[in-house]
Amino acid sequence: MTDGIDAGINMAAVPSGAGCSECDEVGGWWVHLRRCAQCGHVGCCDTSPAQHATEHFRATGHPIVRSFEPGESWYWDYRSNEMLDGPDLPEPQHRPLDQAVPGPAERVPADWRAHIH
Repeated sequence: MTDGIDAGINMAAVPSGAGCSECDEVGGWWVHLRRCAQCGHVGCCDTSPAQHATEHFRATGHPIVRSFEPGESWYWDYRSNEMLDGPDLPEPQHRPLDQAVPGPAERVPADWRAHIH
């Protein structure tokens, strides 16, 4: 881990929820989830229709996200557009195992593939 990634990680920040905060507010859906390493905001990935994780970076300047998917522990640095390794963040490490992908299941349209990036 480098000083750059250290600057973007807050080891006290817990996830904002089990799904994308903004999608949950408006009844949207996501493909995969990303967790801001600085404040814990959970947003949807760039494949998702709304791309809220990247929007969060643009709005806040928080540069590092970590995958919020089971079995994935990689980080992404928006400044350098690089995958990085880093520490385990506070629990939970990922979305609930019973949460559908894409999800949440009841909000995903039948033609969901036509809506992804």
